[in-house]
Amino acid sequence: MRLRAVLAGLVVAALPTALSAQTPVDVELVLAVDVSQSMDLGEHELQRRGYIEALLHPQVLSAIQSGIYGRVAITYVEWGASQSVMTPWTLIEDANSAGRFAEALASQPIRTIHGTSISGALAFAASQFEANGYEGIRQVIDVSGDGPNSSGPPVVPTRDAVLERGLIINGLPIMLREPAYTFYSIPDLDLYYADCVIGGPGSFVLPVDDPSQLADAVRQKLVLEIAGTSPRLTPAAESAKTPRIDCLIGEKLRRRWQEP
Repeated sequence: MRLRAVLAGLVVAALPTALSAQTPVDVELVLAVDVSQSMDLGEHELQRRGYIEALLHPQVLSAIQSGIYGRVAITYVEWGASQSVMTPWTLIEDANSAGRFAEALASQPIRTIHGTSISGALAFAASQFEANGYEGIRQVIDVSGDGPNSSGPPVVPTRDAVLERGLIINGLPIMLREPAYTFYSIPDLDLYYADCVIGGPGSFVLPVDDPSQLADAVRQKLVLEIAGTSPRLTPAAESAKTPRIDCLIGEKLRRRWQEP
């Protein structure tokens, strides 16, 4: 009995140490980047370069160092119908740590994944916060893409389940092509992201409709996400309660294309 009491005391005493092993950060940020086949190699390279340059930009580093803890944790995920972690969770607090993250990302090959499953990307991104070793004031999923959800579960129920966990979802709809470029392209992708994908306190959509805007848009979005600032863009709070666009449009386009 005495031995059990001693062991129990040791376990209780160890709990605070285990909990304190979580490194406090201002933001835990999952960069969930679309690499589906609807974008060509040049667009994939432009997108990857935009994130690399943004992470090294003085504005982003200033936003990181201006936080309560002066550090953030970031991971980079690529997705299509499946998902893959390209750069694991990394603590970024200065130019050196940002440079290491950027270098690790730049060393990864450019690839494409068949299909577009925003729902799968959100579910996978949400799972990355579990036991990642960090405890952020905010947990944010930064999802970019060039089309609606067309594979996997519907996006809205998945989005709602992610938001119930207290996560924030921001969107970067990439609208570089004519809407008829692929069978799943839609003209109002920014509205789709605003009403069907994003959510949480201060969440927003920052659309990109010209290649020259991409690097600046990525940098601006990272600054806003890290600083926790609500932008004057397309915030979720201003979106209509009833979606202004069919949130199942991607699935319907897929069925129409697959019909004999």
